[in-house]
Parts: sequence; C-alpha cells; structure tokens
Amino acid sequence: MLKIGLTGSIAVGKSFVRGVLAELGCRVLDADATAREVVAPGSPGLKSVVGAFGSEVRREDGTLDRGKLGTIVFADEEKRQLLNSILHPLIIAAQDDQIRRWQQETPDGIAVVDAALMIESGGYRRFDKLIVVHCRPEVQLQRLILRDGLLPKEAGRRIAAQMSQEEKMKYADFLIDTSEGFEDTRRQTDEVLRALNVLARTAKRAMDSL
Repeated sequence: MLKIGLTGSIAVGKSFVRGVLAELGCRVLDADATAREVVAPGSPGLKSVVGAFGSEVRREDGTLDRGKLGTIVFADEEKRQLLNSILHPLIIAAQDDQIRRWQQETPDGIAVVDAALMIESGGYRRFDKLIVVHCRPEVQLQRLILRDGLLPKEAGRRIAAQMSQEEKMKYADFLIDTSEGFEDTRRQTDEVLRALNVLARTAKRAMDSL
C-alpha cells in the first residue's frame, strides 16, 4: 500500500482535497478526527491534556473543550509545543494501526493521512510521498476569517503561529494550489492521484517480484 501524507497550513483547503481523494477511491484518515478520538472522555490522552493545562479545558460532560484549549495554545508557543508533544505520539500510533489494517485488505491501494502539523512533527517521514496544499496568502486569511468567525488580527495571529506556506511547500512531492476554487482544485487533485496510482502499481509489481 502506498502511504501518502497530505498537509498544508490552516484554511488552505486540505479538507476539500481530502474529500476528493476519498471520492476517487483512496483510503483517507483525518488527523483531526484521530485527535478527537485519542482525547475521548476517560481516555489516557484526555487525562494527560487536563494534567498539563488544567481542569478548565474539560467540559462538565467530560469532553475536551477544544475551543478553550485552542485559545490557550495559539497564544503561547511553548504551550502549543507541549500539547503537540502529548498528542502526536498518540495520533501517530492510532494512524499506523489503521493503515496496517487497510494494507491487509487492499495491499495495492493508496492510504492518505491528512494532518496540518505533519512537517513540524516530523511525521511526514513515515510516508512514501507528501502532498502540500496551499493558496495565496490573502485567500487563506479571508477563508479563515469566514470559517471561524475571527477578526482579521486574530486570524493573522493564528496563521503566523504555524510554519509558513512557503516553507511547507519545500517538502512537497506534489503541490495543489486551491486559490482558484473548487473545480480547479479538483482537476489538480485528479492529476496528482493519477501519478500516485502509477507509483502504487509500480510498487505492487516490485513487491510481487520479490
């Protein structure tokens, strides 16, 4: 199974690209969904987060208050790194377990893991190829303001807290520019997947010949 990393900065359109890849037959994992699973009520992950950030990040119903936690970590780089150090090992272990199951079912398939901090965490090294989604900075800012209901200053601060788009693009095997909207992004995604299917078939033949 060909293992693909999908990443990009906040509000650049990764979710749409992930959806297109799933529609076209890829097995897809969303790191945000996995992150929610590893901090489910009663989980060791939630216990670790509460231990590090205090009981105020846990709601009365026992779930993690992701909004409150996000406000804390986006305002403090050291706290953001602490949160990542707690969650990333748990997320990676859960992802690897799922990919192993998929590989048994479809050894010639393509598995895609979507994670915003894949490069920063070093997790991109686990994959055969890396797709980086990007868009023009002014498009990114406007999307984030509209998506999360933020003031421009707060949106800019959240963007600045992450690795820049330009730096992430240096790591890419494939680039997808979402600046021009859905149809153009879908076209680019389809082109990338065609190239990945060629790689997957080549890898399968190589394994079969061993």
